Amino acid sequence: MKPVVPVVTALAVAGAFSAVVAAQTPADRAIKYRQAALSTMGFHFFGILAPMAKGERPYDAQVAARSAKFVAELSEMPWHDGFPAGSESGAPTKAKPEIWKDKSKFEKLAQAMQAEAIKLGQVAGTDLATMRAQVQATAKACTNCHDDFRSR
Repeated sequence: MKPVVPVVTALAVAGAFSAVVAAQTPADRAIKYRQAALSTMGFHFFGILAPMAKGERPYDAQVAARSAKFVAELSEMPWHDGFPAGSESGAPTKAKPEIWKDKSKFEKLAQAMQAEAIKLGQVAGTDLATMRAQVQATAKACTNCHDDFRSR
């Protein structure tokens, strides 16, 4: 007979999490969703790939390819559900109101960043020089958006 405790514990945790999420406003959920996606993307980009590109961390083709794959996949997430109208305020956020005032420019810059992240996912495990150039291009695409649409 299998122990019931892990199942009961998992259900209790899921129920508590659901209650917390349900208590949040849609704006709060969107803000936390986009922050989680962008934070996870940043972990792989600034914590693994950029240090490899700068020579601050040994280059490991397998680790680079895996992290770049995650960055490429995560680069799609925030833009679809993370910036709905009304999510310019609520939970603490660094998103500027300009996102919703100039949505077309914001979306164009987000698409440019996604394109660079996808290229990074394609080259990160090939060789360090190629990855280094694409890390720089991806970082520039991120900065282009942050300059206009993210508070410091």
